[in-house]
Amino acid sequence: MKSSTRFVFALGVAVTTGCGPVSPQGEQGQALDSVAGVAPTGASLEISELVGQLRIMAWAEEVDAAQTLIEAERPYHDPATPGWLLAASWLGRGASFAERWEVAEAYATEAFDGSVSLLADRELDAEGQLPLALGAGIEVLGHARDAKGDRAGAVEFLAAQRERYQGTSVETRIQKNVLLLSLEGQPFPVLDVDEYLGQPLPSADSLKGKVVVAFFWAHWCPDCKRQLPVLERIHDTFGDQVEIIGPTQLYGYVAGGQDAAPQEELAFLRGAYQERFPIPEWMSVPVSQQNFLAFGVSTTPTLVVIDREGTVRLYNPGDLPYEELAPTVERLLDT
Repeated sequence: MKSSTRFVFALGVAVTTGCGPVSPQGEQGQALDSVAGVAPTGASLEISELVGQLRIMAWAEEVDAAQTLIEAERPYHDPATPGWLLAASWLGRGASFAERWEVAEAYATEAFDGSVSLLADRELDAEGQLPLALGAGIEVLGHARDAKGDRAGAVEFLAAQRERYQGTSVETRIQKNVLLLSLEGQPFPVLDVDEYLGQPLPSADSLKGKVVVAFFWAHWCPDCKRQLPVLERIHDTFGDQVEIIGPTQLYGYVAGGQDAAPQEELAFLRGAYQERFPIPEWMSVPVSQQNFLAFGVSTTPTLVVIDREGTVRLYNPGDLPYEELAPTVERLLDT
């Protein structure tokens, strides 16, 4: 069964943590390495250790220490390798978190240019590190332009990169960043339905006058399982004034990472998964990969809150506690 519902939205932005890009091993969903601290001067780290340390330092916004570390390690490593470029991309990201844009741009450029050079003789998704390095480089370079006051240039750059890498694992991540900078006031893509779990998707007419929360989730995502009780509480608090929709997509595997054809995965979601993690009867679950690409869902959960007029007021890659989500919903119900 296939249908579609069109919404026209405008966007407000908030960003929190969540599971990583569309796989249980995804970039943001990875557990932090146990390695900590900075290597002594003159000592060389394995590239995996260097990446792990820089990732920890990025989230802690320890920019100066991270820069000292990577430059101390530079003589010991080949900079034209995916591992090194991933390390540089983490420093770029960490500097962007701290709004140290000159440093962020320098290391993101190294990650981006180096990744593009390597793609001259290999496929982007042939291994795991290169797409992470490239995606991070593109992300930071886009936001660095925006930080300089050139939002139009940032969006143009990101849109061009999405077109360039269409059909690869970085496309959805780039789309997320396009949306974070450009969606406000623009028509939102059609919400696609290849299949659905539970109730059929409500019609656009039936949603008029309601606040809508779209909860993009994945069956493998632990943060999504923690988010669902928050949504159940929202439903209990606001009742029929709020419509909660839970788009998901198929990932090609079921419990334990066992490969599964589409119909097998759908049967899993409707059977064994539903028995263990019940999907609320009041939540329609459209199943389509296209929605995840259109909404830039490289982080799960992603939450989108839409007002009574069909305008998006919150686009949030990552989870949200009740204490943040409920006031947003209540404010929209009062307007």
